[in-house]
Amino acid sequence: MFLSCGDCLFDLFASAEADVATIGLSGRVGGSPLNVALGLSRLGHHAAFFTKISGDLFGERIRAFMARERIDQRFLIPTDRNTTLAMVSLAADGSATYAFYIEGTADRSIAPAEVPQALPAEVEAIHLGSYATVTEPTASALLQLVNQEAARRFISYDPNIRASIEPDLDIWRAKVAELVPFAGFVKASEEDIAQLYPGRPVDSVIGDWVDAGAAMAVATLGENGAIAVTGTGAGARVPGETVAVVDTVGAGDTFQAGMLVALKERDGLSRAAIAGFGTAELEDLLGFAVKAAAVTCTRKGADLPRRADLGLAARD
Repeated sequence: MFLSCGDCLFDLFASAEADVATIGLSGRVGGSPLNVALGLSRLGHHAAFFTKISGDLFGERIRAFMARERIDQRFLIPTDRNTTLAMVSLAADGSATYAFYIEGTADRSIAPAEVPQALPAEVEAIHLGSYATVTEPTASALLQLVNQEAARRFISYDPNIRASIEPDLDIWRAKVAELVPFAGFVKASEEDIAQLYPGRPVDSVIGDWVDAGAAMAVATLGENGAIAVTGTGAGARVPGETVAVVDTVGAGDTFQAGMLVALKERDGLSRAAIAGFGTAELEDLLGFAVKAAAVTCTRKGADLPRRADLGLAARD
């Protein structure tokens, strides 16, 4: 089982309206770690989610969505706090910018005392990332979970910078430095790396991450593919796929889920396994994740692919 943790919200897309006094909104369940759980489940793997979830209309819809998508809800913490909302604006090229309604909301309010003291043995890997890792008290709760479980579970991490929520990039940099050493797999987009470390090449940054203790570090390069390096010095780069882009919402989360599924199905969910990877194995992993992310780019919102979309046989 995979356990994804943190952000849980609704993305609201504004439609063009002739009347400036009206605005039409189209909502879709979102949140980076929840998208990762969705991707894992759609690709045939048992995925659970850990967050605090509202009893409001949006929270009820999120629970129903999880039930439909077979995302395990046993780790959800109910609350009367409101659901986080994200207003999504799309540029002509399909890239997305976000404005968040997030003060005091459910997924930002997990207390360290609410972290499960023990996880079932079936949990193989824990994924976390984005604003939940830097906004309190959830940030402290997730750090506690990682400290508690890193010695016996595989840790996946995506910083997924949201400066509109936490504008102090020093806080993000400090959190990255704190979490990267625990990571079996850490991934960041080139845009996130540019925000955190202006002027630095992406290969230099991910090289520093494996030097700091990550077993494998990856940078996604948008239409140009992705690059990876491991702590034992293996490296690879793969090109992107040419598709008709509708928008890029959820593409990075699809890549993360794709990498985790590829690792799982290649017996790679351990530091020891990753240490044995060479260039060919890394290219295989990256190529699968890039292909999965490209499918999401052809759809509106975080509509992640299923196994059939990637030419894969169904799992029992």
